[in-house]
Amino acid sequence: MDLKAYLKTHQERVDGALSRYLPGEETLPAQLHKAMRYSVFAGGKRVRPILMIAACEAVGGVIETVLPAACAMEMIHTYSLIHDDLPAMDDDDFRRGRPTNHKVFGEATAILAGDALLTEAFNLLSASESAENISAETRLQVLNIMARCAGSMGMVGGQVVDMEAEGHDIDLPTLQYIHTHKTGALILACLQCGALLGGGNKDQFDALSRYGETAGLAFQVADDILDVIGDQEVLGKDVGSDQARGKATYPALMGLEEAQRRAQELKDLAIEALGSFDHRAEPLRAIARYIVDRSS
Repeated sequence: MDLKAYLKTHQERVDGALSRYLPGEETLPAQLHKAMRYSVFAGGKRVRPILMIAACEAVGGVIETVLPAACAMEMIHTYSLIHDDLPAMDDDDFRRGRPTNHKVFGEATAILAGDALLTEAFNLLSASESAENISAETRLQVLNIMARCAGSMGMVGGQVVDMEAEGHDIDLPTLQYIHTHKTGALILACLQCGALLGGGNKDQFDALSRYGETAGLAFQVADDILDVIGDQEVLGKDVGSDQARGKATYPALMGLEEAQRRAQELKDLAIEALGSFDHRAEPLRAIARYIVDRSS
């Protein structure tokens, strides 16, 4: 399949929906809404919402059903990036080739922009206009999955352990915990929510969960590798920052060559999890390859 065309089509669709769902820049408080939109529309590839859409399509669902939840996921992801870049966290100056949010709007507004995006995500998920043709039970399941993946048992928990590990020698299970929670939790949630909103059965939900677990870990291993060998101009963010901060990464723990082998292994496991799906899961297979083989 033409993955480039698929990603472009769905990225444009997600961007259009995000623009409709988010308050306009002139809506009071204008500075806050400008800061929110600045990071949301900073050039992200929309990998997470597209994964949710692709999962929905793989089980026979339609994009209109999943689009609000996909946009909510992108809001959660963007909030995490804003906070991750703060001086108290990773203290990054650039994100996607542009100055980070706090460099443009100041730390206080950046913190509040992240807070507002997280809250707006759940406002969107719970809005009645987002629930057409979706049962109350499914809506509750989606809300629960997304809340859990974003909190202390998911992304936030992974971030805390990641910060605690800086400058320390850690073992492989701890590193895997960091990656499966800090990055993998949101990706797993995308697959699970897409399966639910698309009307998938239990076997399909379980298979897409296995895909999400392995693809999510592969994504972070690939990110670790890019921080070592990537091109800063292509990546749009600082290269080598993980090593400079003494962060726990796969290349640091097991060496670059072994980390690359592990990324390929995870990609193969993700594709293998889709064995029972037909051509409608081809975008997911292509995305698994893209996650590992990308240059940015």
